[in-house]
Amino acid sequence: MFAVTILLAIPLGKYIAKVYLGERTFADPLFNPIDKLFYRLSGIRPEREMNWKQHLLALLTINLVWFLFSMLVLMNMGSLPLNPDGNPSMSADLAFNTTVSFVSNTNLQHYSGESGVSYLGQLILMLFQFISAGVGMAACAVVFNAMRERTTEKLGNFYYYFVRSCTRVLLPLSIVVAAILLFNGTPMTFKGKDSFISLQGDTVHVSRGPAAAMVAIKQLGTNGGGFFGANSAQPLENPNYLTNMVEDISIILIPIAMVFSLGHILRRKRLALVILGVMTVGFLLFLIPSLYFEMKGNPAIGHLGAVQQTGSMEGKEVRFGPAASAYWAITTTVTSNGSVNAMHDSLTPLTGMFTLWGMMINSFYGGVGVGFLNFYIFIIIAVFISGLMVGRTPEFLGKKIEAKEMKIATLIALLHTFLILSFTALSSYLYAHDPKTYAGWLNNPGYHGFSEMLYEYTSSSANNGSGFEGLGDGVPFWNITCGLVMLLSRFLPIIGPLAIAGILAKKKYVPESAGTLKTDTGTFGIMIFAVIIIVAALSFFPALALGPIAEHFSMH
Repeated sequence: MFAVTILLAIPLGKYIAKVYLGERTFADPLFNPIDKLFYRLSGIRPEREMNWKQHLLALLTINLVWFLFSMLVLMNMGSLPLNPDGNPSMSADLAFNTTVSFVSNTNLQHYSGESGVSYLGQLILMLFQFISAGVGMAACAVVFNAMRERTTEKLGNFYYYFVRSCTRVLLPLSIVVAAILLFNGTPMTFKGKDSFISLQGDTVHVSRGPAAAMVAIKQLGTNGGGFFGANSAQPLENPNYLTNMVEDISIILIPIAMVFSLGHILRRKRLALVILGVMTVGFLLFLIPSLYFEMKGNPAIGHLGAVQQTGSMEGKEVRFGPAASAYWAITTTVTSNGSVNAMHDSLTPLTGMFTLWGMMINSFYGGVGVGFLNFYIFIIIAVFISGLMVGRTPEFLGKKIEAKEMKIATLIALLHTFLILSFTALSSYLYAHDPKTYAGWLNNPGYHGFSEMLYEYTSSSANNGSGFEGLGDGVPFWNITCGLVMLLSRFLPIIGPLAIAGILAKKKYVPESAGTLKTDTGTFGIMIFAVIIIVAALSFFPALALGPIAEHFSMH
């Protein structure tokens, strides 16, 4: 699966670069009229270039409009059309959490899709899966534009990047993936529940709906929201091993392609390979031990004398098994996807730790567009530290890194840690001091219960959306606090890199000299990796020691 992903990402990255550079592609005759229709209806002039502040204003404005529209629909679904199963409207706090979740590309779901949303609600949420992914890709395109070797304030047009991301990348790929799912049994209908008589004579009602279209964009856009409550562990979302491969490849396809795209846009393919190398090493360091632990079996079950010839199968689908489930668990958490084909609450403790760490670092591939933006922050910090170590003014791609850029980068790097740990501390304090009142929060006591709360806020802050699911999260406390974390962690980490890129783009371009720090070497790659480990990974080690690590040792 990983080899196929790389082989597909190479030509896709070249294609995305041409899309953002405005170069001719084979898709132009089909998509040019569609793009022009959107521009005409919206009154957008795509040739009008913007500075980074105007890009930011456009990004925030479009998200505010869709936020209000979503709240209106979700709080009134019960009386709106396309609701054959009679699902009720959402409460204000749940609608707030769900809207923020889908607008922010998190897709954390404190409801079950079969009973919690009408078909109209599902279609609106599916629209946001295109919008949020397109916004992330557009923001990344702006940063790519700013990184090019010249001095300028004008960084293209946000709406131009946004529309092209949706129509020329996300839409055609989604149609291909949806067609594969459809022909393998994923439903695509507006009819209500179907029913059949089971072998033991019971009448069983089966939820269905326009699932194939939503599942395709949820994977490709690193959205992750399930059409059904059990997400991609549900056989109608993920019918067989072929669809499992297609969906899993889709999760990391565009994040990897965006790195290849960077190499083409900047004409620095070695730099792109260094970035991809660092990301891939981090990915494999999480993946390989996770495969080992899941295939080895659960030690707690082993102590009972049970033979686990097929590995740790608790919470996993027989049609996938522990290896494919572990692979999915890591791909979905090193990106901001968050879809699941097995229950993460049932993962062995150290595999659970690696899924947490993937979200805590949040830049080993990361989400579509925003994955590179997070990595960009670590590049800026690594360049600054490297410059100080060799006694030179830090430079990146011909632009000097100074105090203002470093302050922004440091604040963004620490924000993720602050949001996760402070809100986990708050929920832990409330539960520990009044366990009777908050008894419904945790299905598991002790170390695992702490991991469930830590995972919820880590997933929210990483805009991931997966959950340990032993947590009773459908209450106002979790709806509101997770919503706030999702808002802050989505838009501030986009604002920071945009600001840094815009500031650097305005600076005078300094050609490389003999003393310039090379950023396209293996040595600099090691430096970036070290910064990521020190700044991101070790910040969370005490919390991980209280949760999954302590749980691991308690089993032996």
